Amino acid sequence: MKKYKTEFKLEVVQSFLAGEGGAKLLARRWSVPEEKVRTWVSHYRLHGIDGLRPKRSAYSVQFKLQVLAHQDREQLSSRQVAALYDIRNPNQIVVWRRNLDQGRLQACETRNEEQPKMKPERRSAAPSSTVVADAEKALREENDRLRAEVAYLKKLQALIRSKRSAADKARLIAGLRQHHKLADLLQVAGLARSTFYYQCQASQRADQQSAMEARIRTVYDEHKGRYGYRRITAALCNSMAQPVNHKCVQRLMQKMGLRALIRAKKRSWHVPGTSDAHVPNVLQRDFCATAPNQKWATDVTEFNVSGQKLYLSACMDLYNGEIVAYRMARRPVFEMVSSMLEAALSRTNCVAGLIVHSDQGWHYKMQPYRAMLVRRGVEQSMSRKGNCFDNAAIESFFGTLKAEYFHLERPDSIDTLEAGVHDYVHYYNHERIKLRLNGLSPVGYRLRNTA
Repeated sequence: MKKYKTEFKLEVVQSFLAGEGGAKLLARRWSVPEEKVRTWVSHYRLHGIDGLRPKRSAYSVQFKLQVLAHQDREQLSSRQVAALYDIRNPNQIVVWRRNLDQGRLQACETRNEEQPKMKPERRSAAPSSTVVADAEKALREENDRLRAEVAYLKKLQALIRSKRSAADKARLIAGLRQHHKLADLLQVAGLARSTFYYQCQASQRADQQSAMEARIRTVYDEHKGRYGYRRITAALCNSMAQPVNHKCVQRLMQKMGLRALIRAKKRSWHVPGTSDAHVPNVLQRDFCATAPNQKWATDVTEFNVSGQKLYLSACMDLYNGEIVAYRMARRPVFEMVSSMLEAALSRTNCVAGLIVHSDQGWHYKMQPYRAMLVRRGVEQSMSRKGNCFDNAAIESFFGTLKAEYFHLERPDSIDTLEAGVHDYVHYYNHERIKLRLNGLSPVGYRLRNTA
């Protein structure tokens, strides 16, 4: 073990007391162990320069027991009790403690009593009562301060842990996992292993949920809020080529505050009427068709923009809900209905077995309209008087048109309304999907099944 001169020790201690640095900094500067610096400072504070001078003493067993008893009574460290009794090597107290625990200290005392002493024993002078009292007081105060500091830090750490959720702790552990053992991180964080893995999976689900919310928002904005969760689910299934649960889409839309900007469903009541004597109700509410150009439904609806009116006459193929022809006019004239029918009939060369169904409006009772149907070999069908349910298919289209365009966009002029109706009919035929058509648009469904 390296020996240090008293002058050197004194210079190091004075540097420490002058505030030139702590024990660690001075240990690096003077190339001595940090523990040595702390020991020299403690001895100098209690015993002055004498605590730094070399000291060779043989300690009796009684003295050793006295030191150990004092350490137990005051709960002091080996370095603290060594400084108090001017013991230059604190490790000796550790050795005494080990010998006492193993019973060798008492055996040594018995052996020393049996053997005659050849030389007088050098006893270490016990410190004066005043010095001991002052040292004990200083050590007790330091002990109390350190205990208070440890208790405060424990409470602070517990408070921080209580405010952090399990998800926050799991994220911190995941970030530190590459540099530390998982078991150590979990123990420090006070988190169970199962909870950590559960939070990791929950984080992955949150990322997937965010991606799904972005896709839902894209489809919703693309169709200007006309789609509800059912059509958005079908659109996602078509675009992602994998199944999407409609309940998940509904829950996420409710979370984002999205809903279809369409009309509220209203229950209509009707008074049953009698069939027209000249044109029977051939359709009988059978709105299903197995092929195109088997059953058509037609009607006229009205729009009102700031007191100005626009009328729309449309014809729908009940096979796929496609609008085969439509015309608009500022007045409900017969030419609007007749030109619409001519445009619809001109789209197909095969009209054998075709049924054209309408209500009992005056346009459809006029002789030119009925003659046009007879000339092409088309069978005419009419609803019962005062019963809109007999022509529900085309009525439903008009309601959808007004809910998804007219009431949503609120056009401020007839010209704007007319242009918007043109755009919406094209969108309805080519882009707007229907659940009953397996998530396809009317034109897409017709092309797939008739190709």
